[in-house]
Amino acid sequence: MLKSSIDKATGFEKRFENIGTLVFENSTKASKEVAKEIADLIKVKQAQKQPCILGLATGSSPKGLYAELVRLHKEENLSFKNVIAFNLDEYYPMEPDSMNSYVRFMKEQLFDHIDILPENYHVPDGLLTKAAIADYCDQYEAKIEALGGLDLQILGIGGNGHIGFNESGSLQNSKTRLVALDHITRVAASGDFSGLENTPRTAITLGVKKIMEAKRVILMAWGEGKSNIIKASAEGEVTSRVPASFLQEHNNATFILDQAAASKLTRINTPWLVEKIIWTDQLIKKAVLSLAIHLKKPILMLTDADYIENGMSDLLADSGPAYDINITIFNKLQNTITGWPGGKPNAEDDKRPERAEPAKKRVLIFSPHPDDDIISMGGTFKRLHEQGHEVHIGYQTSGNIAVADDEALRFASFVCDYNEKFKIESAEAVAIYKKAVTFLKNKKSSEIDIEEVRYIKGLIRKGEARATCHFIGIPDEQIHFMELPFYETGAIKKNPIGIADVQITSDLIEKIKPHQIFAAGDLADPHGTHKVCLDAIFEAVKSLKPKKFMKDCWVWLYRGAWQEWGIDEIEMAVPMGPDQVLEKRKGIFKHQSQKDGVVFQGADSREFWQRAEDRNQETADLYDELGLSHYAAMEAFVRWHY
Repeated sequence: MLKSSIDKATGFEKRFENIGTLVFENSTKASKEVAKEIADLIKVKQAQKQPCILGLATGSSPKGLYAELVRLHKEENLSFKNVIAFNLDEYYPMEPDSMNSYVRFMKEQLFDHIDILPENYHVPDGLLTKAAIADYCDQYEAKIEALGGLDLQILGIGGNGHIGFNESGSLQNSKTRLVALDHITRVAASGDFSGLENTPRTAITLGVKKIMEAKRVILMAWGEGKSNIIKASAEGEVTSRVPASFLQEHNNATFILDQAAASKLTRINTPWLVEKIIWTDQLIKKAVLSLAIHLKKPILMLTDADYIENGMSDLLADSGPAYDINITIFNKLQNTITGWPGGKPNAEDDKRPERAEPAKKRVLIFSPHPDDDIISMGGTFKRLHEQGHEVHIGYQTSGNIAVADDEALRFASFVCDYNEKFKIESAEAVAIYKKAVTFLKNKKSSEIDIEEVRYIKGLIRKGEARATCHFIGIPDEQIHFMELPFYETGAIKKNPIGIADVQITSDLIEKIKPHQIFAAGDLADPHGTHKVCLDAIFEAVKSLKPKKFMKDCWVWLYRGAWQEWGIDEIEMAVPMGPDQVLEKRKGIFKHQSQKDGVVFQGADSREFWQRAEDRNQETADLYDELGLSHYAAMEAFVRWHY
């Protein structure tokens, strides 16, 4: 069984969490540890000639776990014939063969690949009549009780702290039942259903009471997007507002986290409040900036008393007085600001983020989707070009699934009208249009687009990306549409990174031989497109490292429309004036298919240009509040050392 008194990754003793918590380097290693515990439990039960009763979850968190269990079955002969599984939940109404049904999810991820008996796995029935649900739920619980209860329950966690579909407000003694889904939950799932309007409003879920009765509970969470709710669940009060907090009262529950999901826990985010630490330069910077933000003071206004009263007296004793520490951190933060993201020619660069030489650099900006470049670093993009650098753009995916159906029809119709007007005979264009219209008119919710429709949608996004580049001033020969294969499934779920993805990325880097690479480091969803695109870049860069040109190549990471780097992480901040902010907005407007009702809006109702402007302004305001120069906006970057 996993032990939780000492953290494997940090070595810090648990103090602030009210539940056993283990942090791993990444979700892959964590998933393997959980799979090992499950495998050991199955084997113990086999030796005792008893069934092993597992409670299973769906969603992105357990995918790695199920993949490892499948591997253990195929490569190490782990048998599941004595396993009886009960899934937590299912959307209602939901056909079992639907793209988004949890029956289909479990079969594709696990059940179809192991030797579990079909009669031994149970997923709530999404086709019941409403009148039959109450009795069905009672029977579902009765089956679990008749088997002696769940030996081990696997959980994920929702953004509002839900476990299963026990939403905020669920009581600790709640039973298995039909529930209304929280708006936050529906928004989070809306991408899978091609929009909020198609997303189910209700679901059947195992109750909190049955979860709490499990002999062992493991909650898994990956990614920075889960960090705030993990902190609330593990360190906050036990409350129905955060159902996962109920697990604090379970006598054998553990949170299994990757470093990103654990990043807001007190012992990791502010370890100096937990025990005496070795003060590295990075920790000093983080602590001082956190203190200034907490007290709403400029850095240079912090006093000895501020340090002492906020758990930082040992830093003061080691490196004080406060005046000296303040100046050091102020200067470090000031040195991150530069109007020359490609380096300032003929200037001393020992304190600047980028090198002065070569004065004219080859720059390769990777954009996971066809608009991430302009949304996330449009001001820097434009400035690099204006300052004479040779800027290339690598659009890693087509972004076709983010185009609405009516947009595809509009463009297909335009081609037909264009051909007719100019007497261009093209039976193929008419046939494609008719085929697309027929398909889209009869398209079922979440049905995968046919190839012709996907290609039309891809052309729309390609045209918008090219228009943005022309607006900046980038010629066609410096625009590269990579169309990485992992993305081209036509569905929300993408393939894992493959050899071809890495090779295409390597080939482009080697062709350009850049002095700078900019890549999206926005990893809130560890299973998202940005993550796979970044992994392809990392693999390509590592494989090319022995090449001579790579010795002069620096890699900078930007973030997307949903989040920004922490102020203590930022290594380069590129300021923008009001006119430059408006220019960036015009560049974003070139992506017309992503305005006025985006397919994957997320929980944020603002349009992408509004998110980008607000985020960039917030970064600039934070620099201002800390006592540095005041700008209209700032784009932030972190350097990756490979």
